[in-house]
Amino acid sequence: MTANRPQRPQPPNRSNRPSGGDSSPELAPKPYEFVSFSKDKPNLQHPAGHHQYLSDRMHGTLYLTLKVQTSLHVSTGVVVMGSDIGNNRIPLIKTMVQGVDQKLSIQGSSLKGCIRSVYEAITNSTLAVITSKYKRDNKYPSERLPCNNKEKLCPASRVFGALNWQGLLDFNDAKCENMGFSTGFMPSLYRPRPDESSAYFNQGRVAGRKFYYHTIRAIDKGQNYGIPVQQAGREYIFKTKLNFNNLLPEELGTLLIVLGQDSKYPIALKVGGGKPIGMGTMTVIVDKIARSQNLQKRYSAYQLNESDELIGDTLQQFMQTQIQAAYSRLIQQPQLDQLIPVLRYPSDREPPSGIY
Repeated sequence: MTANRPQRPQPPNRSNRPSGGDSSPELAPKPYEFVSFSKDKPNLQHPAGHHQYLSDRMHGTLYLTLKVQTSLHVSTGVVVMGSDIGNNRIPLIKTMVQGVDQKLSIQGSSLKGCIRSVYEAITNSTLAVITSKYKRDNKYPSERLPCNNKEKLCPASRVFGALNWQGLLDFNDAKCENMGFSTGFMPSLYRPRPDESSAYFNQGRVAGRKFYYHTIRAIDKGQNYGIPVQQAGREYIFKTKLNFNNLLPEELGTLLIVLGQDSKYPIALKVGGGKPIGMGTMTVIVDKIARSQNLQKRYSAYQLNESDELIGDTLQQFMQTQIQAAYSRLIQQPQLDQLIPVLRYPSDREPPSGIY
């Protein structure tokens, strides 16, 4: 006689049709929204290049503090025994990157991906990554396909990179200031099912770029029902550096807007896994910017000139100047207006409840 095994819950009905009976149950709000593509074609240009530091462009380093607002898990793809990482109460756990000093890290590639997706959406750029099935079925507007010619690149590709082009930004791993980690219990998350929802398409074409809302907290299902994950808890602090070379003022300004440095548009980042259930919200503080202005002098001296380090009021004035340049020459205001309700932080939105 075989024991009764608990059945895996079925994913929610994503259509708008009644599930049976005389009345249709009220559908929970979607945890995501789409930002439409600009009606104009992307402006494809030759990138600045890496062969020299151009005197009419900007070079330097952003020093960033990232603060965890809802629990954060950036997966390594590895599951280990809990005892292997110092938690004897958990048999198996999904891991994050953890250094020899037992402090968590966020891979630079993860930061680059979430920052680029926002930069793309508000600068009339092509997509960096697409689903091959929808490319085959002509679901994407042809002008939104990824750039594959390094001589003709969209705004985001010129800055972040494309096929055969490295880009102008260098992302470092973010190192946690806190010792150890917390343990969370994520619910099982179902894959997206775009073919079952009209929200993903507009007149047969992909509706736009998908972004998940920030929420006031993240769902945790508890040890009896959730999947154990190694995570950074709320209020954990990470530090990182972001190097930039040959950026135009409007390109640096747009990057600063994405990092939440415009008080009119307080954007927070969405990093790692569990975005549908409220995980991964991080706010950014720019501690200082180290500029490389006089490059000849910079490479003939051992120490950086203090006048090239921007902090305090000087830093804020410098950032606002670049941000205004971005609004004048690069930002797509309709797309930014669509994005802000989704990524604005603080948020008063509750995470979704029910089946995930």
